Amino acid sequence: MISQSQRLNSRITNWRRLAAPVLFLALFISPAFAGNVLPVPSVTIYPGDIIKREWIVDRDFGSGGPMRGAAIDSRSALIGKISRHTLLPGLPISINAVGEPRLIADGQKVRVIFEQDGLIIESYASALQAGGAGDVISIRNRDSGVTISGVVQTDGTVKVGG
Repeated sequence: MISQSQRLNSRITNWRRLAAPVLFLALFISPAFAGNVLPVPSVTIYPGDIIKREWIVDRDFGSGGPMRGAAIDSRSALIGKISRHTLLPGLPISINAVGEPRLIADGQKVRVIFEQDGLIIESYASALQAGGAGDVISIRNRDSGVTISGVVQTDGTVKVGG
């Protein structure tokens, strides 16, 4: 006859055998079925607005929500960016709906830097289009009228050539 303590030990042993696979499933599979939490606007954000932290909230779209690759999935990817489109409250924000803030406005006088093999030439030109850091924009030399392209730098200058 099996004693009560033997039955208890048997139950504990069986539980331990099941615990490892259950923990494995809980740790590695459950994130795939977790909610689809995305940052969304809490107010209407208009084109040209620089996105502020207080305008963004998290919303759980569940498993039937938008695909993560099509929408921005972190607040840090939004804060300080400029809205390219009207962003409506509660709706996911597509990747192409925001961009870097414009450092250069259309028609603005910009400092142009050419740097190659230790030679640095600085001049000024007129921007023919607006641009943010990393954008390639067209600029016109104010003296010669020649149009060239350059890359907008984080300090608001435009780097050309080399």
